[in-house]
Amino acid sequence: MSCSRWIRLSRFGVSLALWTALAMLAWPVVDASAREPVQPTKRGATRAADKAKAPAVARDTRHAEGARRVPQSARGTSDRSGRTVSSRTARPAGQAGQRASRRTDVAARAGRGAARATQARYVEPAKPSLGHAIGLHAVDDPLSLQSAVALVLDQATGEVLFEKNAQAVLPIASISKLMTAMVVLDAQLPMSEMLDISQADVDTERNTRSRLSLGTRLSRGELMQLALMSSENRAAHALGRHYPGGMERFVEQMNRKAREIGMSSSHFVEPTGLSSYNVSNARDLARLVRAASDYPLIREYSTASGLTVDTGFRTVSFRNTNRLVGDPEWDIGLQKTGYLSDAGNCVVMQTRIDGRAVVLVLLDAQARWARVGDAQRIRTWLERMPGVDTGTGGVSAPGAGARKVSAQRADQLSRDS
Repeated sequence: MSCSRWIRLSRFGVSLALWTALAMLAWPVVDASAREPVQPTKRGATRAADKAKAPAVARDTRHAEGARRVPQSARGTSDRSGRTVSSRTARPAGQAGQRASRRTDVAARAGRGAARATQARYVEPAKPSLGHAIGLHAVDDPLSLQSAVALVLDQATGEVLFEKNAQAVLPIASISKLMTAMVVLDAQLPMSEMLDISQADVDTERNTRSRLSLGTRLSRGELMQLALMSSENRAAHALGRHYPGGMERFVEQMNRKAREIGMSSSHFVEPTGLSSYNVSNARDLARLVRAASDYPLIREYSTASGLTVDTGFRTVSFRNTNRLVGDPEWDIGLQKTGYLSDAGNCVVMQTRIDGRAVVLVLLDAQARWARVGDAQRIRTWLERMPGVDTGTGGVSAPGAGARKVSAQRADQLSRDS
């Protein structure tokens, strides 16, 4: 055998011996690794301790949601059959528990937020109007009106065509502004004179808002139109404040004028109607409407559809508060709306129905649209009222004898409308 071949065989034998020795040395380590569970890492042990400290409520919630958490020890964990499993196998269950806990926290926060939102949305029930408080709405009428008080009379003769609680004395809200306008016009003050809106005109009783900013300067005529057409409270108050002798003198003149025109059950304490102590009844208000209709400027201003004014800061547009003014089916010569929580929704009008001038008074309607519906119902009732034979072969104007119509007939007409 050659020397070189011998050397190669020697090298192979040495390599084989070395690999055999290494394999024998490694065998116990491999066998031990196969028989013993993997030791949890330091990070895994920390997570296990944190999970063990979780609140009992969270653990109960995880159980309820089906997320089963497998308890783990420092050496390992066990499944439900008692077999030992590695911490790597138990980790997904712990993560599911954490996700369930987070969902529970989110749901709890959402519940608390909903409770706070419910508390924030709670609004104290509105105080009932005086008409409700004294039972006027419980009084039946043949037209089933929503207003607690109603009165319809012939403007020319004063004949009462329909009435309901007409003697009840109630707050009249912004209907007071008709008297305000009459007192201003009786004083013959210049309508072009510029007046200012000041802090004294701000409503501190009911904290109502106004689109007339402090410092606004408008003519007396513009202020009067805004008071009658849009029921602007600061405008009405400014008219009284700029009256010769001041507000006290102005209120005196309001009550003097009321007595002059026969409003014996009425009283005024300020010019806007924001005070519940401005009171009257339907019969007195019918007298007020008949007297105010003699003032062309009140008729014009109260029935205007709108007005745009320059306040000195910006241009502001106002609209009429009575939607019937723009209705072509209504011929309204004078009107005024009003609202207070104590007074309900009110309206007075001078209008023509079938060519006959009538005065309409509606007080303490439950809603703004209710007073409009009541006016429509009364109009339909009057238009359908049969004429009354005068005994001379002629027929009286439509609506005559309406007070004599039976309750059954009026109720039927109400249903037909």
